[in-house]
Amino acid sequence: MTDPGLVRSSNQDAYHVDSQGRFFIVADGMGGHAGGQEASSIATATIRQHLEEYWESDLATPQILEQAMTLANKAILTDQKKHPERGDMGTTAVVLTFRTDKDDQPWCAHVGDSRLYRLRGPKVKAMTEDHTWIARAVREGELTLDQSRNHPWRHVLSQCLGREDMHRIDVQPVEAQPGDRFLLCSDGLTEELPDTIIAAHLKSIRAVESAAQALINSAKKHGGRDNITVVIVTLLLDTTAHETTGVETGFIVE
Repeated sequence: MTDPGLVRSSNQDAYHVDSQGRFFIVADGMGGHAGGQEASSIATATIRQHLEEYWESDLATPQILEQAMTLANKAILTDQKKHPERGDMGTTAVVLTFRTDKDDQPWCAHVGDSRLYRLRGPKVKAMTEDHTWIARAVREGELTLDQSRNHPWRHVLSQCLGREDMHRIDVQPVEAQPGDRFLLCSDGLTEELPDTIIAAHLKSIRAVESAAQALINSAKKHGGRDNITVVIVTLLLDTTAHETTGVETGFIVE
């Protein structure tokens, strides 16, 4: 689910939910109205196309994900050259894959500050680390987490798609088990809501559509200063996995 929020006149976020539950994408564009929308759309479409093309191949999932992100970066750069008016556009992206016939765990790739969270029981955990100046400063002890929340440089990205010097794509396995709930989101959500409120909505609302709407409504209630995009994935116990699907992971994606 996506929403422009209460301040922005346009929505520069993009997302994709694979109809078979194989992969999920959230992208948060920047660089003006047309530029941001174009960058996030190009990234989402390029990543989707590459994943679909190589899903059944023998290539390892981390390799496919890194290729998809690299191709998305190149596609945005190509569009910038064709349309100089969009020369400063870029986008963040976060991708979660469930290639269950080849992997024994999900994989995540991200660039920028769109995030992946995992809710397990009552606890929510950020599975990605933002590619921002602030995240680096907190990691190296230059700032506390409390200081970072209102720091004027908290939106300064150290990496995004759409840059010649884009050199960091984080690709990682994600430990998962039946009952886990995953959230992919743009920073329009995390700028307005602390992790405690995000966790409260994720664990208290069973239906994923209702939980997504509750998160967006809560972000708007707390300011809604940016576009807000959320994708929620729930892992259910698949008791027929071995008999009917051959899936060895023991869960199915909702």
